Amino acid sequence: MAYIEWQPEFSVGIPSIDQQHQQLVKMLNELYEAMHGGQGQAALGKVLTGLAQYCASHFANEERLMTQHGYPDLAAHKEIHAKMTAKVNGLMQDLKSGKAQMSLSVATFLKDWLTKHIQQTDMKYSPFLKGKGVN
Repeated sequence: MAYIEWQPEFSVGIPSIDQQHQQLVKMLNELYEAMHGGQGQAALGKVLTGLAQYCASHFANEERLMTQHGYPDLAAHKEIHAKMTAKVNGLMQDLKSGKAQMSLSVATFLKDWLTKHIQQTDMKYSPFLKGKGVN
């Protein structure tokens, strides 16, 4: 059973963004499976690094679309992305230095953040971008 399942209510109605969100869900499931498969911290760190890199690419894509179309809440959205990026980067540093261990609480934090971010924050830009012809 997957740790997180893609749900129709996660769809922002923009296929390229929905595909990226689905990939993030898939990567969270890979992280969870690696944790429960007993993989070592190095392997978990590698999965987390891949997830962080994909998030950075996804955030840049969202921000590019919002900039291109003049989304009025761009600054606030970028700040949310920056805070999440800093949090994940700090977590990865703590894992590498041995200050922290990969745990279920990390996966839960990432899952909760992603689902809330999609359903609350990303849903705000959806009508605006779709109104600008983004699909």
